[in-house]
Amino acid sequence: MVETAAQPGILVHGNLKAFFHDALSAELARQQLRAQPVTVGYLADLLTAFLRTERLYEQTPEGLGFRPLALRHGDTLLAAGAHQRSRALRDLGDVALFVAGVLAESLNRKLVDVDYYAAMGGSAYARLADTLSADATGQPFSSMFAELAHQFIDYADVLGEVAEHPEVRQHRDVLRLYDRWLKTGSHLAAQYLSAAGAGALQRFRISSTPSRTLSSTCSTRASPATWALNATMA
Repeated sequence: MVETAAQPGILVHGNLKAFFHDALSAELARQQLRAQPVTVGYLADLLTAFLRTERLYEQTPEGLGFRPLALRHGDTLLAAGAHQRSRALRDLGDVALFVAGVLAESLNRKLVDVDYYAAMGGSAYARLADTLSADATGQPFSSMFAELAHQFIDYADVLGEVAEHPEVRQHRDVLRLYDRWLKTGSHLAAQYLSAAGAGALQRFRISSTPSRTLSSTCSTRASPATWALNATMA
């Protein structure tokens, strides 16, 4: 779990997905990487979604917590059917990509490193691409997940650079601080979150027991392509 804390801040933008889409497009161009438009849109949706704590963390009897990749990988093996397996593979790939890109610094003190996340996430995306290629409704997305699998590290680097944008970095630091509070119940972390101001407190509900989630005030509706993908995996 992430434990690094920094000065808290909050990202305020009228259209979060458009902000991420523009930032991703600029960074891909800077790194001379070519990506399908649907891939850029998917990555923008991914960044938007993972600014919500309920997307990155899962509810447990003790409250919100980060579910290890090994358990998420187990979900892909124990899935009861093709749709459930596809959702589990997508979840594994998405979480691995976000952490490897945006929260890579948190892995410095772990037993696992970015290579582990890349191997797990890339493999999940590759398996998902193969699964969707055999499904008429999923074929349009098969090449996108194959692209994410083959260039996993490249896209993780792109996400990491976008996360260094001053506004995004401030929000990321609040997420890390919130993560620390979830794990330890630290009064100091709660004080820092409170010091972040009313904007942050509208998104983080601080109580004596860590149990609440982040609620974004920005538009988070998925892009048409991601919405279609969600419908395919429903």
